[in-house]
Amino acid sequence: MAITKNALIRFQTLDRCFRNPGRRYYINDLLEECNKALIDFDHGSDGIKKRQLYQDLIFMESSQGWSIPLERIKDGRKTYFKYEDPKFSINSQPLNELEAEQLKSAMMVLQRFKGLPQFKWINEILPKLDQAFNFTEDTGGIISFDNNEFLKGLEFIDPLFNAILYKKVIRIKYQSFKNPEPVEMVFSPYHLKEYNNRWFLYGKDSSYDNVINIALDRIVAVEETDLPFEICEIDFEEYFEDVLGVSFFPEQPIEKIFLRVAKSLWPYIETKPLHGSQKVISRKENYIDISLELILNYELEAQILQFGEKVEVLAPVDFRAKIANRITKSKKKYEKF
Repeated sequence: MAITKNALIRFQTLDRCFRNPGRRYYINDLLEECNKALIDFDHGSDGIKKRQLYQDLIFMESSQGWSIPLERIKDGRKTYFKYEDPKFSINSQPLNELEAEQLKSAMMVLQRFKGLPQFKWINEILPKLDQAFNFTEDTGGIISFDNNEFLKGLEFIDPLFNAILYKKVIRIKYQSFKNPEPVEMVFSPYHLKEYNNRWFLYGKDSSYDNVINIALDRIVAVEETDLPFEICEIDFEEYFEDVLGVSFFPEQPIEKIFLRVAKSLWPYIETKPLHGSQKVISRKENYIDISLELILNYELEAQILQFGEKVEVLAPVDFRAKIANRITKSKKKYEKF
């Protein structure tokens, strides 16, 4: 039995009823209290029936639940329920078996993030959970992520995260692909973003007026300074709303892009939209026309090109010509053989 939010509300309500010495709760009273709590939480809830309530009682009494000491007391033809020990509460009990299993599953997922600064607590809590619940059993092969553990620059996430959090100006040695030697930047860092298994840092270089981004795998060294931090007013959730990827200039206009998607590819594009602005324009026998509202950039080009002949750019005309030109250049390389 999975402990969902609604189930937890019911269990907490029942626990409160069983601990109340000033009232007798018969089965109909328990049902009424549970449904009242559910409707207070979600006005659209239909509540539960007695069958579900009886299943809740069985679960709470089981070892998978909390092994509650529930007493059933006859009162004429009816029965009311209370704890044998009025001081008992499910909130004062250690984790039950089901909670431990659910926590174990969650920790398996969270282990992916244990190298990131905001998840440092995972390194501390895992050994304790291990000792309490034997979490060391082999869980390999159950779940995997698209993650490159050998990616350069991951060691800078921790100091960069803290610099952003505490508004610290940093001195960065940066080795771009274009420069033969590293350059030094005095940088007010604002935001970290992952895209396509690479990390990027957004911030203000003291030499430029605009916010720029740099790749973490090109950073050579990071050092904190006491220089004054340049405050940023950008809401980065909105900042990336109209762009795919990381490369663009804020003054770039949003374009309406029309694509023709082959019918064979459409199920993938439909279930994993290219962007939140994706809309269907028309459906034909062999293709589907869609629109996107995005800033044009390199990542969008790469995304379209990866679909090959199954996606055609219809508009804007300049963007269509640019994609066509890249396809032509690629085709010429293969014609040399």
